[in-house]
Amino acid sequence: MWISRSILARSLLHHRHYSQSAAAAVAVAHSFEEAPVTYLEDLPRPDPKYAETILAIPRARSGKNISAKERKQGRVPAILFEQEDGQHGGNKRLISVRTNQIRKLVNHLGRSFFLSRLFDLEVAPEFGGDEVIEKIRVLPRLVHLHSGTDAPLNVTFIRAPSNALLKVDVPLVYRGEDVCPGLRKGSSLNTIRRTVKYLCPADIIPPYIDVDLSELDIGQKLTMGDLKVHPALKLLKSKDEPVCKIMGARVSDQQRRK
Repeated sequence: MWISRSILARSLLHHRHYSQSAAAAVAVAHSFEEAPVTYLEDLPRPDPKYAETILAIPRARSGKNISAKERKQGRVPAILFEQEDGQHGGNKRLISVRTNQIRKLVNHLGRSFFLSRLFDLEVAPEFGGDEVIEKIRVLPRLVHLHSGTDAPLNVTFIRAPSNALLKVDVPLVYRGEDVCPGLRKGSSLNTIRRTVKYLCPADIIPPYIDVDLSELDIGQKLTMGDLKVHPALKLLKSKDEPVCKIMGARVSDQQRRK
């Protein structure tokens, strides 16, 4: 889902009472209309290695049979949401993208990382031609994969202009296991969350968030509020929700018999 900052602020302020997360969305909408935001030096940013333009062609019709024909021709049926309130369906464009390109990106990045990265989407009348109808920056919203082969079956994209705020499930990358005090004592890591949802300005969507385990001892945990992210990102869950915990040390069978 993406929400224009000005539209978001106006719609939420029409309500006399709103949730804390809605109030935070209004605040970020106002603050980032005033000044552009950029990635910070000490936080992850997208790897330019995967800065690829996804190629697409228009698709006139939808339906099970049409989708099956597209896949047989090496294409993935896709949808591009265009309007500001695209999460409710609304205005959408039917397109098709190349199966091999989507499969490569998902395989190289990983599914969760593919869904947290912006891409340029180039729409042309046909694949291989020189004419370009439109070039759009998009965020992949959903990708469905075949359960047996992991082949992409369909993809949903949403426009991501600079003035958009987008809800993104950002992947977590756990680091520091080798020096974690609790793990060195023989305990185990309970990974509770693999992603965390944030409201992100489109220009600074993090490709992932580092989770530092290097100082955790047995029984200690990290919560969503402990994660180090850009101050422009707004957490859409409680900051007290845990993301991981160092469990108690393992007990051997011999120790149990004692």
